[in-house]
Amino acid sequence: MSGNTSQLAVEGKTVDMPVKAGSIGPSVIDISKLYGQTGMFTYDPGFTSTASCESQITYIDGDEGVLLHRGYPIEQLAEHGDFLETCYLLLYGELPTAAQKADFDYRVTRHTMVHEQMARFFQGFRRDAHPMAVMVASVGAMSAFYHDSTDISDPQQRMIASMRMIAKMPTLAAMAYKYTIGQPFVYPLNSLDYTSNFLRMCFAVPAEDYKVNPVLSRAMDRIFTLHADHEQNASTSTVRLAGSSGANPFACIAAGVACLWGPAHGGANEAALKMLEEIGSVDNIPKYIAKAKDKNDPFRLMGFGHRVYKNYDPRAKIMQKTTHEVLAELGVKDDPLLDVAMELERIALHDEYFVEKKLYPNIDFYSGITLKAMGFPTSMFTVLFALARTVGWIAQWKEMIEDPSQRIGRPRQLYTGSPKRDYTPIGRR
Repeated sequence: MSGNTSQLAVEGKTVDMPVKAGSIGPSVIDISKLYGQTGMFTYDPGFTSTASCESQITYIDGDEGVLLHRGYPIEQLAEHGDFLETCYLLLYGELPTAAQKADFDYRVTRHTMVHEQMARFFQGFRRDAHPMAVMVASVGAMSAFYHDSTDISDPQQRMIASMRMIAKMPTLAAMAYKYTIGQPFVYPLNSLDYTSNFLRMCFAVPAEDYKVNPVLSRAMDRIFTLHADHEQNASTSTVRLAGSSGANPFACIAAGVACLWGPAHGGANEAALKMLEEIGSVDNIPKYIAKAKDKNDPFRLMGFGHRVYKNYDPRAKIMQKTTHEVLAELGVKDDPLLDVAMELERIALHDEYFVEKKLYPNIDFYSGITLKAMGFPTSMFTVLFALARTVGWIAQWKEMIEDPSQRIGRPRQLYTGSPKRDYTPIGRR
């Protein structure tokens, strides 16, 4: 590599490729003209060494345990701000003034209602439908109700669609939850803040008054903030890829929801809770710790370590504190799963094996415990993740639409099938 150019030797021919530097993080080699110059593509399964876009939204340094939104550390945003402030930051690029924040909160609050006919749409699902199946369909169906914000070439319509999705996603998520447990839908209340409103829509019933617990509301707000965006992960890349074709924003976000449903992505906190159920009791922990340390044993501790973070997940630090605040507030002392979780946490933070391999509890470990303590079934965990990640998807989609260098996504392939063959009619085979 020399200067701002990198040289690549291909079958005796040397080609120069530009090197682009970001504001922080590794530089990239621009290979966009590689095929034209060499007749070859690159091969990168999972795109783990490929920058698919240029972005100013989120930066992750997994080795150092750093997550920045528009340059601000996630710990500071979650500790000192609220979710809607982070939403504003992701969408507009800067933190809001007090007046801007008040206006943004007002606009989101006044868009939380969904079209009344959406209630009929829900009735088409089986009563035991998985909430994520309901979310994939209902988010995509929003494009059938809000025709006035599907023109992606109009900046005003793009912003209206963005505001609508941030505002209506909690309502749809609460409706999905209420539908699966057979309770009536609860309408949003404009006097409540974003997360308090969501908790009320989930847990209130018409037969009695519901008072929001501020500790639980703050915990929910932190969970949303910590999941707001995570750079070019699978679901975000899916949203960008769908958006590159010119699809309407509701369809793009529905595609993100569908991708998030995968257990390797959004279902990690549910997997962590299922692991705790498998362990069952504190007495069984030594046996499972031994299984986890055995390379020949297929058992894996879910919720420990992270593919991206080779150090401590910065979000887990805030989530750990929040988890203990919720457990203390609710006075949870007789739940065997939570006992297992707390003992596993203690071991992971002190056991030499875990410390050496940096297998620290991650955000999925703590969020699963917290959501269970708050009363959410495991089937709702990924729905809550989708609710929080919606703003990140929208910000990334909006940035992609407004980037003049973006084209329709079209990955290449290494074809390993049969070479060209001549067709023989069936009667002569």
